[in-house]
Amino acid sequence: MKEEDVAIDFELKASDGSVSSLSSFKNKKNIVLCFYPKNHLFACPSKKVYTMAKSVISAYSDIIATDSVLFAISVDTVEDQKKFVKEYNIPYLHLSDPTKKACKAYAGLNIAGLAKRSTFIIDKQGVVRKIFRDIDVENHGKEIAETLKLLN
Repeated sequence: MKEEDVAIDFELKASDGSVSSLSSFKNKKNIVLCFYPKNHLFACPSKKVYTMAKSVISAYSDIIATDSVLFAISVDTVEDQKKFVKEYNIPYLHLSDPTKKACKAYAGLNIAGLAKRSTFIIDKQGVVRKIFRDIDVENHGKEIAETLKLLN
């Protein structure tokens, strides 16, 4: 997937038990998809997940103020997503992709078969406008909010 591509629709279960699909937001909201490997890994990747979550949480009000919705996506189960969201008091939904279909289509998979860390910003018409692949986890929330402000 690259910038200016039409976003591929998918339907995934969320940390709150609901089901989310991209098509349900078409012509209504910009969409931010934050792919990441897994909630709880040993060593450095796990710290990056938490650091990135804190960064996005700190900018969350600015992100949703741009008429946008944000989802974090990994191969974790719905139950693992629910625990992670509760543990860190995350205000946005985490989607579970155990089949890895959405992760493969968007982020691609690393050697361990987990989603590569990347973020996709999709406009209201369903077009991918920005892809972040080399993510500065400490400032990523601000980067997302600034990109969305330019979209509007």
